[in-house]
Amino acid sequence: MTMTWQQLRDLKTQEFTEAATAWADASTRADAARDRISVGMIKSLEGQEGMSARSANDRLKRLDRNFDYIHTECGLIRTTLNSLAHELSEEQVRLKAALEEASERGYTVHADGSVQYPQGGENLLTKEPVPGGSVRGVDKPLYLQGADTHPLGKAPFPTNANPHHAVAQEIATRIMDVLKAAQGVDSRFTQALNRLKAPDGLEVTDATWADAAGDAAVVRKEAADYLRDTIPEGSSPADRNSWWSGLTDDQRAELLATYPDVIGSLDGVPSEVRDEANRDNLALLMGKLSEQDDEKSQTQLAGMRSIDNQLRNPLPGDPPMYLLGIGDQGGGRAIVAFGNPDTSRNVSAYVPGLGTALDAEFARNDVERARATAKGAQEHDKSSASIVWLGYDAPQLPAEKVLDNTDVMFKEHAEKGAPAYNQFMSGISATNQNPDPHVTAIGHSYGSLTVGQAALQSGGIPGVDDIVLVGNPGTGAQHADQLGVGKEHVYVGASDHDPVSMAPTKVESGAMLGGAGVGAVAGGVAGSVLGPLGTVGGAIIGGVAGGVHGLVVADAVTDDSQIYFGRDPAHEDFGANRFMVDDGPLPVFQGSGPMDAHSNYFKQQGAERADAILQETLAAVQPELKWNHGPGGSAGCTKGVAGAATGTGAADRVIAIMTVVSEQRRGALLGVIERDWKSRGYKITGVRNDTEVPAIYASTPDDYTLTVKVGGEGQFFLTAATPCLTDSDVQQPTTKPNTPDRKGEYPVRPDVQDEFWSATTPVPSGS
Repeated sequence: MTMTWQQLRDLKTQEFTEAATAWADASTRADAARDRISVGMIKSLEGQEGMSARSANDRLKRLDRNFDYIHTECGLIRTTLNSLAHELSEEQVRLKAALEEASERGYTVHADGSVQYPQGGENLLTKEPVPGGSVRGVDKPLYLQGADTHPLGKAPFPTNANPHHAVAQEIATRIMDVLKAAQGVDSRFTQALNRLKAPDGLEVTDATWADAAGDAAVVRKEAADYLRDTIPEGSSPADRNSWWSGLTDDQRAELLATYPDVIGSLDGVPSEVRDEANRDNLALLMGKLSEQDDEKSQTQLAGMRSIDNQLRNPLPGDPPMYLLGIGDQGGGRAIVAFGNPDTSRNVSAYVPGLGTALDAEFARNDVERARATAKGAQEHDKSSASIVWLGYDAPQLPAEKVLDNTDVMFKEHAEKGAPAYNQFMSGISATNQNPDPHVTAIGHSYGSLTVGQAALQSGGIPGVDDIVLVGNPGTGAQHADQLGVGKEHVYVGASDHDPVSMAPTKVESGAMLGGAGVGAVAGGVAGSVLGPLGTVGGAIIGGVAGGVHGLVVADAVTDDSQIYFGRDPAHEDFGANRFMVDDGPLPVFQGSGPMDAHSNYFKQQGAERADAILQETLAAVQPELKWNHGPGGSAGCTKGVAGAATGTGAADRVIAIMTVVSEQRRGALLGVIERDWKSRGYKITGVRNDTEVPAIYASTPDDYTLTVKVGGEGQFFLTAATPCLTDSDVQQPTTKPNTPDRKGEYPVRPDVQDEFWSATTPVPSGS
């Protein structure tokens, strides 16, 4: 349908904004309903058993997803209508300006858009006034497009002696251009609104979210002029914080609904707001990636789903989890906090290193490190938050492209990541509500190089009081004082078996390669007298010998305090505080590979998490059970042909119950433990219904596996096993048993009688 200028003039654009307000209200109500379901109703079912409870829980979770989808789609409709009103209002203003000028000059604008003008000017021959007429808008030929117009509206090349002709022509052309633009706006937004339709039944699946992601992309494009350009992406985090504080609730809600990806990654915006935006964007990203079958998309999808599961199923006793960033660009982006960085007096931000990308391993290991760090810090000060910051592309080994395998040898990734890290830390300073928060920057592996490069930038890392470097290949600095916090505030942990912290200098590396090359050629020539195999063998032996010789020669002439990226932060000449760490296994000769000790700094946290789960379980049992530690174990995680080693392993912790539990009370104890696990959001994965040796199996949202089982003589055992983590040694548990250790071969059978658990009568009703 063709729009007329009368329709555009009389259009009431406020009706679009009123409709947008109604859709905004629907979006807000859906969001509130989602919160009531997830925070209230689903929580109220925790610990309840039976098919009815499980069915209700499943239905409520589906309903939660439905309201989440409604919230997103209604918000997109709201922005689309507001954008439509905004663009049509602009064209309406242009039209009214043209009509007003026509009226002031005494021209008449006809229904078809033509403009009638009066007589004027003078015929050069007859000296009579030139008659008036009517003109329509015309498209300028290409060679005149962009040509300047005379201040009085005259065309560049006058063709009519009546001066009103050119002015009327200009007005008619303006009206024509306005109508074309308005019809284009109408057509674009009609298509956009037609996309925003839910399928029948509203069964929200990955495909539904994939469609929503497409909807969001269309609406974001259409809303660019109206909304996107108002976001101060080029401003400082402090200015962004002021901008956000100055917005109305409606303005904030619309930005969150339309640009959760932008607001969620905008340093300087409050953490709770970023968390809300990123949770919405996470659903859209998972929908988008679920429709793509390439390896990168599926790898990132696995990581996002793990993070989503942890967000939806927080573990009791854990600090609140905040998603401060999420994205699929490059190797993926994810910034996760435990504890609120805006309200905490103590905040740490850890940068992971070599091999880190947004995948299931990151969601399992690096996120767990942030969780464990926050819980450990909160034992000293409850007002503590810990962040894992994957806001850059870390080098990968092995890399997708062959030439990229050398990335770890260069500072390029660290140099690109450093400004982004500093921007994020500046945002923490802008949003933290404490007068003088204590902020710590932590880097591991290549991530410590990134932290070092950030510290070397002008002004250092914003707001940081302390810097902690572990498994560090160098920072680019020659002394701790160069890192901007004073050498007394730089802390270094370096394992004596870590090949990264023992990395040779670039001179030594070059000498090794050069020596290996020369040695390989010489060895190959010498071995060639024995035939082809002799050539190969000689080249290998000569290459090794030449490399060793090159290293020895270069080492003799280089400073022993230097490593690959400058002075070794663990060396006394660097001036930092070195703290003790476990050495871990020797490269190659111990463990499962050359890099085990490099990740040994964090492996202990996984075992400690398993300990904590078991202690939480024991605390839920009343009357109290007497217990001792059982022998924990570890095993390598394998995959591939013939179980090829992956350099990862799982550790488990075992609790042996020393209280005698009678056959009549076994079911009661199993029931207590099962209900406790369910109440904590753990998933029951299996039940062994055996009269003599029953067992229950479960898993936590962060992939720890749990077992409670009855063994010989009715003895109960509790086991918690970590997911696959970087393989290395772990310490023995430090939790103290509540009964003396028994002598003898394990397992020592239970010998503590309890009035309740050892009773040989059925459990009284109501107990």
